Amino acid sequence: MIVEHLNLVDFRNYSTADLTLHRGPNVLVGRNGQGKTNLAEAIVFLATLGSHRVSSDAPMVRDGKESAFVRARLVHGERNVLVEVQINRQGSNKARINGSPGRTADLPRYAHVVLFAPEDLQIVRGDPSARRRFADQLLIQRTPRMSAVIGDYERVLKQRTALLKSARARGIRGEALTTLDVWDDKLISLGSEIIDARMRLAVDLQPPLADAYLAIAGEDHKPQLSWAQSIRGVDPEEGENTDTDASAATTPELFREALLAKRNAELDRGLTLVGPHRDDLVMRVRDLPVKGYASHGESWSMALSLRLASAELLRTESPAGDPVLILDDVFAELDADRRQRLASLTADYEQVIVTAAVEADIPAVLHAHVVRISAGTISDEREKGQTDG
Repeated sequence: MIVEHLNLVDFRNYSTADLTLHRGPNVLVGRNGQGKTNLAEAIVFLATLGSHRVSSDAPMVRDGKESAFVRARLVHGERNVLVEVQINRQGSNKARINGSPGRTADLPRYAHVVLFAPEDLQIVRGDPSARRRFADQLLIQRTPRMSAVIGDYERVLKQRTALLKSARARGIRGEALTTLDVWDDKLISLGSEIIDARMRLAVDLQPPLADAYLAIAGEDHKPQLSWAQSIRGVDPEEGENTDTDASAATTPELFREALLAKRNAELDRGLTLVGPHRDDLVMRVRDLPVKGYASHGESWSMALSLRLASAELLRTESPAGDPVLILDDVFAELDADRRQRLASLTADYEQVIVTAAVEADIPAVLHAHVVRISAGTISDEREKGQTDG
């Protein structure tokens, strides 16, 4: 898949913007704060229905406006698809596909993108929410219907937690809170689907992760992924399972048992203490947790390997071809050896978009079609050269 053309209206610092992209490497160059990452963010939104920079949609809408528009012409082999999303400061977003109204949840069926960014280090070193976000955005790209499942789970979680807080405030306990059972059923149904999908994802990522880590680091540190799950007795503060015994019970059965066991604690705290929103993706190298034990270089190798493994997984599974790879200001964060390794590993994808403040940071193998960005103004060197000629 490639993004052939991108059009923005009232997105971030752009009142309007048009960007033509080409097959192979594309380089967006400009000083920090000029709008390079905003272009990358818009493309990523079409694929994941979220931003890699903020957790809500409102910051992507230009100041003083109620909505932003992202339109892209995508090429899948010989097929063109025009996708559009209206991002609203308040209320639900809207989508159009080939000019007809569609569901925003369907956009990831058409847009397949993997982003590398400096923020990726937080997947490895940050709190569990960063790792859950990484996994869920990949789940949505892998299986677009998971967007609706995750959204429904978050709404049920919010309602259930509000009920717990209300019960705590009114002193309602135990069997007197019969309405909680209804929310438990919904939470278990949706949450179990997310938990199982995340488990499959970790298993399927393992082989490409090992290959990518070896290619990036040049050493076999045996990277491993596993989920620390609250339904199995995870301690959210410690990030490790307190119940290590294997269980033949199904995910819904374990979920229900855990909710019952935590009922009093939940009423005391006014919080939902069990579910995929409390889980953590545990990463290991050299049989040690990456968080707290890995060096800076090992942490970067794991972060890059997670993205490369994601790209390889989508590349293998998608009938649309390669995902678009976006390397957003990532080369400035890497040493010379990792720059060259990353560049060589990504150069053969159908389309690569590289952003950089310093053009010299970009390895030669990716230095092709250059677009310069300055204060929201886009200057395409290829188009300029064709006009001058």
